[in-house]
Amino acid sequence: MGGKMRRRVIVLGAGGSIGRQTLDVIRQSMVSTEALELAGFSVHSNREIPMQLKNEFPQAKGAWTGDMASAPEGMSWGGPQALSRLLSETEADIVVNGIAGAAGLSASILALRNKMSLALANKESIVMGYRLLKELAEKNHCVIVPVDSEHAGLFQLIQRVGRSIITELTITASGGPFRTLPLERLSSMSADDACKHPVWKMGRKISIDSATMANKGLELIEASRLFDMPQAHIRVLIHPQSYVHAMVRTVDGALYAQISKPDMRLPIHAALYWPDTMPAAFGFADIAGKSLEFHEPRKARYPLLWIARQALDEGEAACIAYNAANEVAVGYFDKGNIKFTQIADVVLKTLEKGWNLPVGSFEDIFDIDTKARKIAADIVEYT
Repeated sequence: MGGKMRRRVIVLGAGGSIGRQTLDVIRQSMVSTEALELAGFSVHSNREIPMQLKNEFPQAKGAWTGDMASAPEGMSWGGPQALSRLLSETEADIVVNGIAGAAGLSASILALRNKMSLALANKESIVMGYRLLKELAEKNHCVIVPVDSEHAGLFQLIQRVGRSIITELTITASGGPFRTLPLERLSSMSADDACKHPVWKMGRKISIDSATMANKGLELIEASRLFDMPQAHIRVLIHPQSYVHAMVRTVDGALYAQISKPDMRLPIHAALYWPDTMPAAFGFADIAGKSLEFHEPRKARYPLLWIARQALDEGEAACIAYNAANEVAVGYFDKGNIKFTQIADVVLKTLEKGWNLPVGSFEDIFDIDTKARKIAADIVEYT
């Protein structure tokens, strides 16, 4: 970090899982390095978090992005322009984007346009628009550091091993709560069942995505985009213990792994301090006595992983459609309108509509996203 200069941090989605764990990292910094400072935060629906943060971090500016009728007192901004004002009127060095879903892309654009680096947990930003985000970051002399545990692991390994001698990337998956469930029972599983993740504590959308492995499909697309690696050279392995988050294979055939306890605070810590490596109170892994298993995922159980590979082959617009259709299908499933196994059906049928479309601007991305959502919703409605 260089001397005692503090890095000012804005946390988007402070009430969510990533947001809360980022605040833990900042708190730990306050009693150790004093290198991180909360400059601002956004909250969408949790009224208790803003009041707590205003007491704990009185200098931090707050933006309420949810319903104004339920906005808590003391927030700096509220309403449709709250996020824009937070990012344009707050001095900060890095933004942790923990906003869930496609809405996170707009926040990523705003952060980079305001010349702040991104610690990016919002995988949709990368899936939908990484090429354009990267161009924007380079133009404004910012960096994009991944926070997803798998991509953070790959990022660290590539930094240490060197991109030029790496021939293969591997990301791991827990397999979700239905990993050993008989296939014939999948269609009867409820959204609450899907949210009972065996390892990670996450929000409902990403928990359901973990059960279908759509999240791993999105992460496959992310890895290809972030590290400029053809998807044929990216493996996904089921690793129930969730200690090994990523591996790289070098030209001599050797594998190098990033291993830590399944604690998201470690990749967040690494991103906030990057390019330095600092002591952390999170993620220490003792593998003595541990059995670490790795299995190939089965297409019959996790079709959305194969559909993601298909989208990657088809191009940027298809990847945007994959994400949009999955988000719509998960929403219907969470409300009990479709079966668990129909999520993949909706995404596949949406991709069959053809997505050979140009992606030259962020407006193109949002147009394709809107079109795909309508198609996915129509598929559900008329099924």
